[in-house]
Amino acid sequence: MTDFIIPKPPQQEKFKENLQNLLMCPECKEDPPHLVEEFSSGDMVCGSCGLVLGERIIDTRSEWRTFSNDDQGNDDPSRVGDGPNQLIDGDQLQTTIAFDGKNGKNLSHLQNKITQDKNSKQLMQAYRDIQGLTDSINAGTQVANAAKHIYKLVEDNKALKGKSQEAITAGCIFIACRQTGVPRTFREIYSLTKVSKKEIGRVFKQLESFLQKIGGEEHAITTSIPTFNQQYQGKGSTTATELCARYCSNLNFRNSVAVEDVARQLADKTSTISELAGRSPLSVAAACIYMASHIRNESRTSKDIAAVAGVSDGTVKTAYRLLYNKKDKLLEEIFPEGVPNLDKLPAN
Repeated sequence: MTDFIIPKPPQQEKFKENLQNLLMCPECKEDPPHLVEEFSSGDMVCGSCGLVLGERIIDTRSEWRTFSNDDQGNDDPSRVGDGPNQLIDGDQLQTTIAFDGKNGKNLSHLQNKITQDKNSKQLMQAYRDIQGLTDSINAGTQVANAAKHIYKLVEDNKALKGKSQEAITAGCIFIACRQTGVPRTFREIYSLTKVSKKEIGRVFKQLESFLQKIGGEEHAITTSIPTFNQQYQGKGSTTATELCARYCSNLNFRNSVAVEDVARQLADKTSTISELAGRSPLSVAAACIYMASHIRNESRTSKDIAAVAGVSDGTVKTAYRLLYNKKDKLLEEIFPEGVPNLDKLPAN
């Protein structure tokens, strides 16, 4: 008989990670790259321009565990569990029973009935409303936390009794936007609710009076939010200069920084134009961006800018005509060596 030799299958090479791959910022293109691992947010960020290059990176640092006596006042650097939430009352150490079938449903319902009172449920619902509204206008986490803190101050002091919760929530968000330096107009906040504009205006004034009152007492506003670790001071309405940055970003200019710089300088100087002094900052900001876009040769139509600013096309053109009449004086101060693309500026 003939012996058959079965050939052995070729051995597959073990997977080896290619260590030659280099993560580089597509904006800066620095070599070697200047990368920063922000473990608090889980992001890999370019240290030069701030561009996020990776999300949810793994924290490779060691976990710490100590057995020190708490009475000695030693810090325990363990990262087990979340820290206490200062916006919620209680020790926050209760055990939560999950919903699991029929038995889980009964136990979970019974626990909620025993451990959660009506006031806590209303407070948590208000926090959820604030979070949802701030997310809808892209106001950020700092504004949401500040608005929640203001709302809790109102609840703890039993202020604004009889007022609509929706109006109080809108007023807290509006004040939080001003205090944290996030420009949002009253029209944007008003559009989030179904409450009348007059009612929100009244609640806003009462909220400011309330915050100024408790800010002068011994229990002044103290929180983890740096903006409120001081006596409350009311701030003026949102200016056209503050709105220019956000509007330019939404218009997707190729060189948004250059257009924004000219628009902000124009907006700063509009206070010297008596015809524009009493106009809405929305229309003034839109008119400044309209002129700046033509100067930087990245023109946008008045309709496009009006849609971003939330005003009508006619309002933008009216404000622009008033700005155009004073262009020689305004632009000479901004461009002492000559205005680029001056001949491309439309008359209306």
